Amino acid sequence: MSNRDISRRSFLQGGLVAGVSVTLAPLSSQALAALMENSVTVPSEQWLGNNGKARARNDALSKVCGSKVFARDIRSKDMPGWPEQQGHAMLLKTIKADRIFAGIDLAWLGAELQPDRIVTAADLEKDGIVFPEEHAPDPLLPEGKVPMFIGHPVAILIWNDFERFRQAKNKLKFNDKAIRYGAQVPYYEGDPYGSFRYVRVGGPTSADEDEFASLKDSILFPMLKNRRPVWNSQPNLHGNLTERGLFYAERMKQQVESPPDNWLVFDERYKTPSIEPAAMEPDNGNGWYDPKTKTLHFVVATQCPLEAATETAKMIAPSRFGLANLNMHPGYTVGYGSKDHNIFVYYAALAALYGAGVPVRLANDRYEQFQSGIKRHPFDIRYQLAVDKNDHSFKIFRADMSVDGGGRINYSPSVAAVGATAAQSIYYMPQNDLQVTAYHSRGVEAGSMRGYGTLQSMASTEMMVDEIAGRLGVDAIELRRKNALRSGMKNTQGAIPAGALRLHEILDKASVHDTWKNREAIKQQREAADPDNWYGIGFAICQKDFGTGSEAPMASIEFTAEGRINLRHIGIEIGTGMSTSQAMVVADFLGLPAHEVKTGETDWKEMQLTTSGNPYIMSQAEQDSLLRNPRWVGKLASASSATNSAYYFSHATREAARVLFNHGLWPAAMEIWRQGPFGGQANPYVVRREDAFWVDGKLTANGMEPLPFAMLAKRAHERGLVTGATVHGFNRWSWAEAEYSIDGVRERLPLDGLAVKYGDGAPNAKKAQMNSAGFHLLDRQNIAYPATQLNNAAVTYYSPVATLVEVKVNKGSAEVSVLNHHSWVECGRVLVPELVKGQLEGGIAMGIGHALMEEMPLYEGGPGEGDWNFNRYRLPMARHVAVWKQTAEILPPLSPSDPSKGIAEVVMIPVVGAIGNAVAHAIGKRVRDLPITSARIKEALNG
Repeated sequence: MSNRDISRRSFLQGGLVAGVSVTLAPLSSQALAALMENSVTVPSEQWLGNNGKARARNDALSKVCGSKVFARDIRSKDMPGWPEQQGHAMLLKTIKADRIFAGIDLAWLGAELQPDRIVTAADLEKDGIVFPEEHAPDPLLPEGKVPMFIGHPVAILIWNDFERFRQAKNKLKFNDKAIRYGAQVPYYEGDPYGSFRYVRVGGPTSADEDEFASLKDSILFPMLKNRRPVWNSQPNLHGNLTERGLFYAERMKQQVESPPDNWLVFDERYKTPSIEPAAMEPDNGNGWYDPKTKTLHFVVATQCPLEAATETAKMIAPSRFGLANLNMHPGYTVGYGSKDHNIFVYYAALAALYGAGVPVRLANDRYEQFQSGIKRHPFDIRYQLAVDKNDHSFKIFRADMSVDGGGRINYSPSVAAVGATAAQSIYYMPQNDLQVTAYHSRGVEAGSMRGYGTLQSMASTEMMVDEIAGRLGVDAIELRRKNALRSGMKNTQGAIPAGALRLHEILDKASVHDTWKNREAIKQQREAADPDNWYGIGFAICQKDFGTGSEAPMASIEFTAEGRINLRHIGIEIGTGMSTSQAMVVADFLGLPAHEVKTGETDWKEMQLTTSGNPYIMSQAEQDSLLRNPRWVGKLASASSATNSAYYFSHATREAARVLFNHGLWPAAMEIWRQGPFGGQANPYVVRREDAFWVDGKLTANGMEPLPFAMLAKRAHERGLVTGATVHGFNRWSWAEAEYSIDGVRERLPLDGLAVKYGDGAPNAKKAQMNSAGFHLLDRQNIAYPATQLNNAAVTYYSPVATLVEVKVNKGSAEVSVLNHHSWVECGRVLVPELVKGQLEGGIAMGIGHALMEEMPLYEGGPGEGDWNFNRYRLPMARHVAVWKQTAEILPPLSPSDPSKGIAEVVMIPVVGAIGNAVAHAIGKRVRDLPITSARIKEALNG
């Protein structure tokens, strides 16, 4: 995961990033006539029902009426103050990874179609461009070097008008005549991107202390030799942490290789494919560099605007251009993770920089997106699982995973680690040794795509468990029940998952579902009625982590004296409906959803925060030292990724609303209820804050007169109470906490930054405290930060989903058809049920594509050569996903106080394993490599 060393205060208060003044303003803040929205939301009465529930998304009208504008929609004429002229650019790429790049030849385009500017690696070096280190080396391949991967860019070609650009690009597409190739050479070789080993040996029970575990002791890291991980430490029970870990790993290996008679040892391999995210908005950016003011104006599609802005400023600042100002406008976007930590942003910024005063748009077409857009990592997995034949308990779990990261590192180390730590799926493993290495290859760069490694490992685990059940001759769900984690049990890193685990509740429901109970009878009946097809029923369940281990949500809520509620949030609306859900979260404490929501907000001058160091690798001593600065936080702001909106983003929204209630609305309510002799209507009763309830937008407590929100807002403003709150939180598998004095009341909150605003009637002395961009920035005290040791936990927050699926397999063609499926989701407190159902339906469709259809060659003949599009790449359509027959059950929360869990990624995973198990049930043979194509089924049948 990325970390940026930058002062939030200097970043947002006209300060400097590497000498560059940086401002970020969402496109929605631009006055772009009828083209642009004034807000993400429409008026609340149009999307909110009288029952306080969402009738539709709060951006629904703008979406369906075409007024929701994405970054890709913007041209220079749409931007205030930009020149009317619009230039266009494209990346020129070499597609032969075994040839020296010997230069460019564009003479064959003819004089009329020559680019107005060609930017090469020599230009970047000469001009002092410092490309972001995490995307280096060689953003543009220098002459005389071998490409790092197929499709390695060698130049940015810029035209000042569209027509010449269009004609030239049509000639350049599908051929590499512009590239001069030199001698044939061996492929470029790079070191592995990351290699990790998670070893745990538990005590007699999960409640006992572990003998060794990653959380308690250490994650293990190998040496690298000949571009492969090598364990050069000797196993030693009494040695250092690595030697001790290897001792236990070696002992497990010997036990698996020479098992007792009552053990079944499963040992098989699984492979998963490279997948195209297929986001409807390809990568794009549009920028204008004004040489007079040395300002880069930049419209960009990204899930992480803070990172993009910071790295863009640092990239250009040392150059000859003398960049003084960066005005970045992050637009609405979508990408299933593919626009997180994406190198394309910086290519687009460079194109603008070299535009000679003409705005330049760099935007992939579909072929280019296939060629260079971030892909899902292919996994090659070997699983070994020892199972007791008598009681069917799992004993030892060993895994060895190779992850193909493609030509650039991106998030490959993190994806590999997350995939390994997810491999246990829902099961308690008393002992485990999980190894994973992410390798460089000449394939297309792989990175942060939906599932983030867990799809690959858990789908394989679920197929493994089903196959073991078959070998043991036991019911597959019953085998899962015997080994599923229970609340308080430890995961494979030795960490205890958060809260109550309801896995057995889901398994109980699945075991009595008619389709599962009667699966053999259904199979016989269907095959008798339809002898041309085999029928099968499969089940899978998993639980996926959400978050990154370094989450930093920010939110600000204010209410006016007239009762209007405004929410600002760091999260970006990328199609998940987070703007709707966050508006609803506000109602927990304010009784009404936010009337206006602004997402992707980056202007937080009131907080004056700073950060430094890497939150994933810093020592406890380093963190303790940094915490001496009361404005230091572990991370400034989260990208919109890692399924972090429902829980992490809601945390900030809810805590801001809680502050407003406790220090604004509740005191106002008590003042009203206590009006009159001897304390008014409140006097006869005992009225406590914990008795407060909102009913139809009115506040009551223990029999008090219900008070409308507008009345309370007016009184809070009149009395100068707290009417606005901006908060910052930090989570490393637990929340940072600190004490604050809020309007004279000391309170401990799960926040590491807090600023408040007082109402219109506040006395001058109180208003004078609001000297931080209109807020009173409070000093935190007695800060408690999550221990850095928690980095070894890797994950503690989980959401489970299970899916039961029925398929048929044609005996002639071996084509698989999904007939129906039913899912169970446990996501805590549901904020907007329709959004959960929508995520489930969309995720299942993606999972079906992964299981049955989506595949590309990794190297030669694959998308890196620039000739792949949806004409060659199979995606599921409505008829493939049982769109009219699918059903689902969302488990109700245990209580109204249950947290909301992230589910956007987990919903696509179990259907993959379930399909694999259903196909095995149908044909009587196992296909362990995905996707399960006709060719692989025929191979299994003939094997």
